[in-house]
Formats: sequence, structure tokens, C-alpha cells
Amino acid sequence: MTSVEIGDDGFVVDAEIIAQALGISAAQVQILMQSKVITSLCEKGVDADEGRWRLTFYYNDRAFRLTVDDKSQILGRARFDAPRKRTEPK
Repeated sequence: MTSVEIGDDGFVVDAEIIAQALGISAAQVQILMQSKVITSLCEKGVDADEGRWRLTFYYNDRAFRLTVDDKSQILGRARFDAPRKRTEPK
């Protein structure tokens, strides 16, 4: 796989892309996703964004977002701070 593929079960993103963006090794990506330390969100575009998706990966207080089209082409990449909401014990 070279980057992003669309399959019957959704998107598959090359671990190396996620790893580089989040500052970890590719070997860690699957382990951290399985243990829910890295989480993800897939959003389908509507109206003017029809045929596009946003794939966002969250790790600690960081996020990495890919925007892809219906041909699996990466249209954009972004990294940003994404502090997790912390709840205070009552």
C-alpha cells in the first residue's frame, strides 16, 4: 500500500503516514490503535464537499487529518493540537 485505500470496510491508511505525522514509529501505530490510544474519526463530505472525506487520527494531545477524494488521492494534510477534554472527579 502506498498511502490510502478505500475498501468495502472503509479506509485503510498506510501506518507510515500516520506515524510520521504523530512522531511515532510505524510499528507502534497498529498497537496504539488496537489499544485505543490512537483513535480516529471519518467524516463524509456533503454538498460542495461531496466525494471527499476527512480522516482524523488523535494521539495524546495531537491530531493528524487527511482529506481524501473518492479515488483515494490525498488532497490535504494537517497536524494540529487537540487537547482532550479532561473531566474533574466529583
